[in-house]
Amino acid sequence: MAYVDGFVLAVPKARLDEYKDMARRAGTVWMDHGALSYVEAIGDDVPYGELTSFPRAVQARDDEVVVFAWVTYESRNERDRILKLVMDDERMQGDRDTMPFDGKRLIFGGFEAFIQVQPGGGEP
Repeated sequence: MAYVDGFVLAVPKARLDEYKDMARRAGTVWMDHGALSYVEAIGDDVPYGELTSFPRAVQARDDEVVVFAWVTYESRNERDRILKLVMDDERMQGDRDTMPFDGKRLIFGGFEAFIQVQPGGGEP
């Protein structure tokens, strides 16, 4: 069963194009090193909840959008191997001071999938 890294972050609307460029580059790097898939999605139906919500989790401001992203791998071992390669890849070496989002408000974690339904029904 697949292993998934998930990410939630807030991106200033004024820097969204810059973020998209960075995400495209990151996706290429992850895939080049063996990830099964790489997805970045911009929230368009993420209400600000009374107690919890995506915007609350990343302290999104009115001038920001919430981004939800995930990367899939064959296993946790593959994820650990690939993640090291990604972090060491020259294409991922940028100046943290010029990142198009606040990394302190980035939420991330690794998850072991326990069900995955494929087109046509059933699990792989």
